Amino acid sequence: MPLFQTIQFNETTKILIWEITESLEELLSKVVLKEKTQKRLDGMKSQMHQRAFLSVRMLIQEMGFTDKDLHYDEFGKPYFDCHNYISITHSYHFAAIIISHETVGIDMELQREKILRIADKFVDTEFEYLNSNVLGEYVKKLTVIWGAKEAIFKIRNEKGISFKDHIKVDDFSLNESQVQASLHFDDLIKDFNVHYEEIKSDNFEGNFTLVYAFEK
Repeated sequence: MPLFQTIQFNETTKILIWEITESLEELLSKVVLKEKTQKRLDGMKSQMHQRAFLSVRMLIQEMGFTDKDLHYDEFGKPYFDCHNYISITHSYHFAAIIISHETVGIDMELQREKILRIADKFVDTEFEYLNSNVLGEYVKKLTVIWGAKEAIFKIRNEKGISFKDHIKVDDFSLNESQVQASLHFDDLIKDFNVHYEEIKSDNFEGNFTLVYAFEK
């Protein structure tokens, strides 16, 4: 399947989403991989993971880049040798990237009640405004909070950062699409603008939450 959705957030920021319907063979025939990337692909045990990995390469090709332009630092954070920042995510049958002149992070998650079991591992002050009595809304809000913290962690990517203890997401409404968040880690305090939206597909049961964050 071609590109599922493109979001032109501003003049220098674009989000691309790929719905992974192709076989591994189809994707392999459409991308050119450097040797290091091919070895990484060959080492993956899950074919779904491999397809997601290749779908990301399809997305960067859509933006005019190639696998040779994409690198990873010692912490696994992707980067280009240019002024563009990139962040990557994949969840089940979706892969997405955000490319921007600003410092950005992205996450995409399937909305699942399973998140209820781990909420106390990544939620702290946010419990003050969450309402667990409305299950559907509770799951969706938890998914936004997780996605926000994941996106922020991808931006900072520093050892020792705790989602629960160090990243705070302000109160927000599902009827809106933006929330403020902050990172308090050691002597560092950073604020972030976080955007979120729901993604639906006719080919997959369940809804996804797309979250992307900008460092102020």
